[in-house]
Amino acid sequence: MSTKLSDIRRVTTHQLHAMKKAGEKISMLTAYDYSMAKIIDNAGIDVILVGDSASNVMAGNITTLPITLDQMIYHATSVVKAVERALIVVDIPFGSYQGSPEEALKSTIRIMKESGAHSVKMEGGIEIVESIDRVLSAGVPVMGHLGLTPQSIYKFGTYTVRAKEEEEANKLIEDAIALEKSGCFALVLEKVPAELTKKVSRKLSIPIIGIGAGPHADGQVLVMHDMLGINKEFNPRFLRRYADLHSIVSGAVGAYISDVKSGSFPNEKESY
Repeated sequence: MSTKLSDIRRVTTHQLHAMKKAGEKISMLTAYDYSMAKIIDNAGIDVILVGDSASNVMAGNITTLPITLDQMIYHATSVVKAVERALIVVDIPFGSYQGSPEEALKSTIRIMKESGAHSVKMEGGIEIVESIDRVLSAGVPVMGHLGLTPQSIYKFGTYTVRAKEEEEANKLIEDAIALEKSGCFALVLEKVPAELTKKVSRKLSIPIIGIGAGPHADGQVLVMHDMLGINKEFNPRFLRRYADLHSIVSGAVGAYISDVKSGSFPNEKESY
């Protein structure tokens, strides 16, 4: 039996390209802490994204905008300590790269040196190519992100599907081509029509990772808290829940409270 490319000991950007070429789908999830990162890495995930979605699911913010570079480095450092196999990508947070290529490089260097991560992700198209070039010149792999870009939520004004109209779809394709030419090793497409994802994946040689972008992407990413059913309030069409940890944890805590209140915990066997 032949070994899948995803069975390799350490996933690299080169191997992700090989997986696309071989037609093997790429699995990607977010993680923000040591314990959960260890679980999903041991399960065999290909890529772990230390996403700025930590702003929402870990800090309780409405958008991703408030999270700081220091906070992202903290989360990334925790994840890196746990991971032995997956490629680790870290979001550069809002306000830490948009100002200039020099700012982008400075933020990236901090992430790489202080956390030990493998790569970074940046939202945007042609307008950030100079910053991508500057980061790549330092030898740091960059993942792009187009479609619904949460750091630009106040510009869009809504979390609805992007690039449904021809003009915006054509702009997305132009941006995708520009990101590939700049040297991005992969590209996330978020909340765009499935047929557009198919078109972009066929045009580009780099892997396309979808979230709410249909089945034609080269891989898929979800926020861990969403797919595990920890977050019950978020119910987009594209989300498939693989567990109901909200109910499991709530039930366990309820049982613990009951045992403490009744005096049945701890019992003699649980005492010294």
